Amino acid sequence: MDISYIINELGEDRENYYNAVAPPIIQTSNFRVETVDALKALFQDEHSGYLYSRGLNPTVEILRKKLAALDGAEESLVFNSGASAIFCGILANVKAGDHIVSVDKPYTWAQRMFDVVLPRFGVTTTYRDGTRIENFERAILPNTALIYLESPNSWDYKLQDLRAVADLARSENIVTIIDNSYCTPLYQQPIALGIDIAMQTATKYIGGHSDTVGGVLSGTKAMMKKIFESEFLNTGSGIQPFNAWLLIRGLRTMPARLERIGATTRKVAAFLKAHRRVEGILFPFDESFPQYALARQQMQGACGLLSFYVHATSREEIVRFCESLKHIMMAVSWGGHESLLLPKCASLEPEQFDPAVKEHRMLRLYTGLEDPDYLIRDLEQAMLLTWGKLQ
Repeated sequence: MDISYIINELGEDRENYYNAVAPPIIQTSNFRVETVDALKALFQDEHSGYLYSRGLNPTVEILRKKLAALDGAEESLVFNSGASAIFCGILANVKAGDHIVSVDKPYTWAQRMFDVVLPRFGVTTTYRDGTRIENFERAILPNTALIYLESPNSWDYKLQDLRAVADLARSENIVTIIDNSYCTPLYQQPIALGIDIAMQTATKYIGGHSDTVGGVLSGTKAMMKKIFESEFLNTGSGIQPFNAWLLIRGLRTMPARLERIGATTRKVAAFLKAHRRVEGILFPFDESFPQYALARQQMQGACGLLSFYVHATSREEIVRFCESLKHIMMAVSWGGHESLLLPKCASLEPEQFDPAVKEHRMLRLYTGLEDPDYLIRDLEQAMLLTWGKLQ
């Protein structure tokens, strides 16, 4: 299905809303039903029509159709955050006493679920370096029900061989779920590689304007119905119509934004790689990246997120550099119009900082829609203020 058709036309039955070019926000909690039998049918299967906006809503339905098509999936569910999508996708596929294999250092709220929530119900998690398929093979137990992937990771960008993991999991009757937020379905298609559930945080590139939060799960109709009828409805975690409308608006420009962001990132990466104050960069589409060949094999693009290591002898130097930036803001997340920086040392107590630990000198940079030279000048002046002119 053509991306232009998905983004601009799919699911938009304009004759149903006065031929308006932009879809309406159906801002209602409730829906009228014509007959008692129709109401009875909805009670029996709320997934079959509009009853209450906690479940299905026409504005959200437009977004669901588009996101499923982009993922190459049969169906999608849209949540009020990426964290809630992860929570429901995992909870729907484990029971008391089950075991999960997860990549090491997953997204904060995935790890919190594995370490804090699920152990209350006897569900255990084994973390493994996902860069080698053998690590997954050795971690699987007789009660393993789920393999959780994140490829690339959002700090060091470690990849998993998705087709190999999918084949392994299928042979063991294990469900696979991946956080595909880094790439979006435009640049990576996990479903086509055999992964059962593709998750992404819609807050990032889908929204694109840092003004709404959302999460997506895509998979088979059977899997999405299973999640909808239990975890989705029970947690009340579906996205609201206005937020869905904002995400539809963001989708319109996503291909153009990703193309521009990608071009900017390549220029900024080249600048950082050549700078004497930078020890090295981490970016999946840079030839120095340890898994460059795999990135090129299963990803079609690498968007705007990279990390770099600075030559610094103290935490204070990194603080000074970050706080000297005039245009690149310090903030979490990514995917919006604005460029952002996140220093790893912000998660450390000052006395914990050790310049000999490379990770302590790591900074994550997201390049937005600004002109690349504008961003490079900002990085240059902050380096100059921090370390002075290099001889």
